[in-house]
Amino acid sequence: MNKPYSAACERNSGPILQAITPLLTRSHSLLEIGSGTGQHAVTFARQLAHLQWQTSDRAEYHPGILAWLDEAALPNVLPPLELNIGKSPWPQKQFDAVFTANTCHIMAWEEVQLMFAGVANMLNNGGLFLIYGPFNYAGQFTSESNQQFDASLRQQAAHMGIRDIEKVIALANQHDMQLQQDIPMPANNRLLVLMK
Repeated sequence: MNKPYSAACERNSGPILQAITPLLTRSHSLLEIGSGTGQHAVTFARQLAHLQWQTSDRAEYHPGILAWLDEAALPNVLPPLELNIGKSPWPQKQFDAVFTANTCHIMAWEEVQLMFAGVANMLNNGGLFLIYGPFNYAGQFTSESNQQFDASLRQQAAHMGIRDIEKVIALANQHDMQLQQDIPMPANNRLLVLMK
């Protein structure tokens, strides 16, 4: 099949890789939630050869992910697990790190809550939950483009929208995860680094 392609993944891969590389030097296993096209998994795992990268997403995305994985033929990327937050059971595995990009504003808030609960159960102590995407601060958009993006999300589905950082951090704290870093990224995105 033709590989699915995301221009956003292509654009943000470099900056994300630069930010996560020093954070993951002591991690050996990582779960990616919402692998999407599979581009991030291939790009990051190629550079982070010490890390076993476990892809996951809803079943309908698996053929596209596998197309990227098959072409790259990397020994440290695993085929996708089926993970549909709130519907499928969580894998019975432990990980040193979990990475997710651009999922919090797509999921309903109830699904975000379920994601945090699931991640907390799967992370080893001292493990990192790395979340990439846009966030609001003190209930305010950080840019006009984020405000427009939020409006377009809400037109697609009422449950979507950019999340408030304060709510996300409070949710993390409920699950014994603490914010270590809030890293500014290009295009008004952030990388949140949470530690269990």
